[in-house]
Amino acid sequence: MKFHIGYRTIKTAIATPIAILIAQALQLEFYISAGILAILCIKVTKKRSIISSWERFAACLIGIVFAFVFFEGISYHPIVLGLLLLIFIPTMVVLKLKEGVITSSVIILHFLMYKEFTFEIVLNEIGIIVIGIGIALIMNLYMPSLENQLITYQKEIEEQFQTILREFAEFLRVGESNWDGKEIVEVDKMIQQAKSLAFRNVENHLTRHEDLYYNYFKMREKQYEILGRVMPIITSIDKAYVQNFRIADFLDDLADAIHPGNTAQKYLDELEGMRSAFKSMELPKDRKEFETRSALHYFLMEMEQYLILKRYFKARDE
Repeated sequence: MKFHIGYRTIKTAIATPIAILIAQALQLEFYISAGILAILCIKVTKKRSIISSWERFAACLIGIVFAFVFFEGISYHPIVLGLLLLIFIPTMVVLKLKEGVITSSVIILHFLMYKEFTFEIVLNEIGIIVIGIGIALIMNLYMPSLENQLITYQKEIEEQFQTILREFAEFLRVGESNWDGKEIVEVDKMIQQAKSLAFRNVENHLTRHEDLYYNYFKMREKQYEILGRVMPIITSIDKAYVQNFRIADFLDDLADAIHPGNTAQKYLDELEGMRSAFKSMELPKDRKEFETRSALHYFLMEMEQYLILKRYFKARDE
């Protein structure tokens, strides 16, 4: 098993002792809790870190209010704590602050241990909260670039698409192939991983709501679905006609042109030219030829959608 230390782990290892040392230097009670807050607020993206920090900060402040109402209003007793949590936790869920339940519960427990509620104690708890969350936010200002990883995924997915299209072309020409179709399975896994990484990239840019890479991988995912649909059509054709060779040449050319650039319209025009040429041919001579030409017509319709997806992607980009 490969041993790997990620950026989140490194940042957590740095932020935690810093938060504890600062809280300790300020002579805050329960200064270890500042380190706990820092650990909980280190996230994989800037956006998630900010959301988590806000939820925990708001929940802790509300928790202080609940501690005052229940402990001062009733008693500093474990049974009262249970009653408090019985109302506090659903309140956090309703306010959409459920991620802050654990940290705010720790703050509430501090008041139970103090068995009193003073201005100095409140300041102590707020200090712990601000230090723990603040250090985590500072550490999360830096997020490593995902550009190289995204480009690698892009190239690998394009190579898989090229292989699939060339195998389709080979099957149309000779009616058989030794291809095991593993690229169909592999490319699906790659696309899902690439989309997940691209989404992280979006969340590392706070003012960006969508991303060129994320849109690109969504486009490839839809194209992949089309390739999956036409694969049974291609493999069901067991006799080659002149149309097969024309489409096979088209697929080879299309495979050579798979890249992020905008070449979709060129191949859409070529596809339409093939359709027109096929219409002008003689009618099928037998049932077998009719079925094959029908299957190829359906295949061209699906490939048209494949190319339209690429054209639409580039139109959005431009």
